[in-house]
Formats: sequence, C-alpha cells, structure tokens
Amino acid sequence: MTDDRWGGAGPGAPGERGTTRCAPDWLALREPADAAARATALLAPLREHLTGRPDGPDPAQSGPHEPRLVIRDLGCGTGSMARWLAPRLPVPQHWVLHDSDPHLLARASVAGAGVTFQTLEGDLTGLDLTGTSLLVTSALLDLLTPAEVDTLAAACAAAGCPALLTLSVAGRVELTPEDPLDAEVAAAFDDHQRRGGLLGPDAVAFATRAFERRGAIVHRAPSPWRLGRSEQALTGQWLRGWVAAAHQQDPRLPASDYTRRRLAALAAGELRVVVHHTDLLAIGAR
Repeated sequence: MTDDRWGGAGPGAPGERGTTRCAPDWLALREPADAAARATALLAPLREHLTGRPDGPDPAQSGPHEPRLVIRDLGCGTGSMARWLAPRLPVPQHWVLHDSDPHLLARASVAGAGVTFQTLEGDLTGLDLTGTSLLVTSALLDLLTPAEVDTLAAACAAAGCPALLTLSVAGRVELTPEDPLDAEVAAAFDDHQRRGGLLGPDAVAFATRAFERRGAIVHRAPSPWRLGRSEQALTGQWLRGWVAAAHQQDPRLPASDYTRRRLAALAAGELRVVVHHTDLLAIGAR
C-alpha cells in the first residue's frame, strides 16, 4: 500500500486513497467513542498468549524482569489505540507507531510507567514484523484491499506475531427514529467502502479466512459505537461524512434533505445511532 495514509477514516469519513482523510480534531472527537466500543473480551486470550499464563498477569503486578513487548500500531493516527491498550497489557512495552501522514505522527504519543514509543513514517511496503510481539490496527482493516490483508496475515505468520485488528465496519448502522431513506443511504455507503477493490464491510470475513489459512485461531467480538445525546458533536460529524460518502457513490440520493432531517432530529435530542464494528484477534501457533 503505497502513497496512502494509514489510519482508519472510520465510518462515514469520505475520501479517496492517496489523500489525508483524518484531521487530528476528528481523531480526537472519536477517541472516547472508540475507547468505549473496543472489545474487552479479546484481552484475556491476548494476555494469555503474550505471557504464556492463563488470563495473563495483572499489568499492575508486572515486575521489572518481564520480557519487553514490542507492539506495532499500523495506521496509528495520533496514537489512540496505544493509549487505550497500553494500560491493559503487561509492561515493559515499546510501541512503534506507524503512519504515512507525518502531521499525525508529529502528534502521536503513548505514555505510562514502563512504556516507551517511537514513530515511523511508512506503509505496508516491505513490512517486516521480526521481533514484534503484537501487531495492532484501529479502523484500518476495511480500508485495505485483499492483497494488503494477505500481506498483513503473511507477515504475522512469518514472525509468529498475533494481530489485534479493531473497529472494522460491519456493514450495519441503526438509526432511531427510522427514516425511509436509511436503508438506501446505508447501502450506498457500503458500496462506497468497496470502491476501487477495497474490502469495506467484507474485511473481517476476508481477514478471518486469510489468517486461518495460515494456521491462526481467530477470535471476533462486536465493538459498536453507541451514539446518543452526550455524543452529539461526534454524531453530527459522522452523519455528514456518512451521507456525503453515500451521495458520492449514488448522486441520485436526496442527500441534502436527508441530512437536514437527521440533523434536526439530532439537535432535538431525538436521534440515536449504533454504528456496528467488529474487532478481530488472530493468534497463531506458538
């Protein structure tokens, strides 16, 4: 994947490959919703694999002689995945934060006792995971092509490295109250996600097969955004981007009228949205 930024635009963020899709303010706006959505059910098998002990250790009890974990975050943005996951894994940890957008890398960080990090500008070209304890991504998998996902799976298999791939769109959005145009907008958005051979909502199923073909055990868990009155700013931004992408795919959609109705419901405190995602953990044989 060359000349394309890493870092999931996420549900509803329009843009073409080769452009910067994620402004730092969008990433900051979505970070709390991402943190609330991430599938904590996948942490126990991940910790068990990383430590070789059932359920893994309590990170707070990890001693200074614990082996250092080297964690690579592809499409890190400003580091929100690392900030969420680092306190939930044993220390010491060293994070390598990868992105092809230097402006986001300049803002990327993760902190904590026993946690260090570095940033690395680049893409999937020549990806080598030798010495890597864990590969992670967030809101990225659905922006990849089948060949790129195969590259990830092959690199993980070659290095014996597990992968935690989070917040991939699942192709399902629920809006309450309903609108007659909801289904058409959702279908057009899904088609937009698949443009140019991208996997879009088919990414998790494809990645599952790619990792399983290489002997990995794959765990999946839902990680939906649940947006209500307290997330009005995020919901508004998501809604505009979601409809814009759908309209780009199908210009016949009456996007302006639909957006106006939905934003009015949001301003009145009536709109609730569930954006479904899936988290995937792939663990190969030791």
